Amino acid sequence: MMAIGNAPRLLLIGHGRMGRLVEALAPEAGFRVAGAVAGANAGDPSGWPAADVAIDFSVAAAVPVTVRHLAERGMPIVIGTTGWSVQEAAVREIAARHGVGVVAAANFALGVNLLLALAERAGELLRGRPEFGAWIHELHHAAKRDAPSGTALALRARLERAGYAAPIDVSSTRAGSIPGTHTLGFDAAAETITLTHAARDRTAFARGALEAARWVQGREGWFGMRDVLGI
Repeated sequence: MMAIGNAPRLLLIGHGRMGRLVEALAPEAGFRVAGAVAGANAGDPSGWPAADVAIDFSVAAAVPVTVRHLAERGMPIVIGTTGWSVQEAAVREIAARHGVGVVAAANFALGVNLLLALAERAGELLRGRPEFGAWIHELHHAAKRDAPSGTALALRARLERAGYAAPIDVSSTRAGSIPGTHTLGFDAAAETITLTHAARDRTAFARGALEAARWVQGREGWFGMRDVLGI
């Protein structure tokens, strides 16, 4: 679907690798890019372009301030930045105070969100099976700042929410240009179960963020990709 006429205006927060990819794919998703907040203009919100929705792929430290500026404008927000979870309560409060819609996710790929749903079900099935020990291993490119990844932490949280109370070993690898691979495993004395999602490139993340940006317009509240995808 190409953006034409009165297509919704998209504001990009951050213009790095993911921001540029979202920009490139926005027209086929039905958006026109109003502009980007990065570098020199990031510190002056009065100069940020008007838009109907924002997608944030910036840096963790900027998220609370960015959300406050956008929420004051009544602009719905999609947050793809990770590593800011310790500030989530404060960011939620800002969004709630201004009545805006926010979709926050550690990973926007459809396959990853299906993996999260499978992880929760696996936790339910194995929470009473102490002979199976669990682990999560994630691999990303060498430039990724946070470790473990937000997706690895989300996988662990889904297991724990399902009542899986045994220790869950989480490990990370940072090397080369790996877009992202996550494996959830359960090991017993005579057998092993593994679930793996491997991203071949970053387009799945960008397309998922654009889908979330379409969905969140006109909504109020705090959402995840589970809400967007109805899973």
